[in-house]
Order: sequence, then structure tokens, then C-alpha cells
Amino acid sequence: MGDLNQRIEAMHRRDVLVAWAFVIGLWCAVIFVAIATWDLAPNGTARVLLMIAGAVVLIFNTAAILAMLRHYREDRDFMYGLDIKFLDEARGRKG
Repeated sequence: MGDLNQRIEAMHRRDVLVAWAFVIGLWCAVIFVAIATWDLAPNGTARVLLMIAGAVVLIFNTAAILAMLRHYREDRDFMYGLDIKFLDEARGRKG
């Protein structure tokens, strides 16, 4: 059972790292696009609207990823246990 818990923890840790990498990448991409296209906006009002829209996208996507990670943490043993079971079965059929 200790091996299963270690495998579950490793899978969960990897998923958390990938999720945070996605969030950081999204923030970097949106900030880069805002800076790169700043002069293309026709006026100050358009810039403000684009900044607000970008902020909304960032906030909602970040909140969604945080909610997903919370759900993963709550149901970690069940979800990853099933994944490991099916992965082991697939390896058994191949090998």
C-alpha cells in the first residue's frame, strides 16, 4: 500500500506542477501580447477595455485551475488510484 501512496503522490505532484506551469505561461503570454500590441489600439479607451478583458481572462482561468487543483487534492486517492489501476492493467497486457 505504501508503493501505491507514493505513486499517487508522484502523479499528483506532477499534475500540480504542470497546472502551475500552464498558469504562469498563460500570464506571460497575455502580458507579452498586451505589451506587443499596445500601440495597435486606436485610443486609450480601447486599451483600457483590452486590459480589462485580459485581466478577466487571467483571473477566471487562474481561478479555474485553482479549483481543479483543490478538487484533485480532495479526490486524489480515488482519481489517481483508478489511473494507476488502469495503467498497470495496460502494462500487464503489453508485457
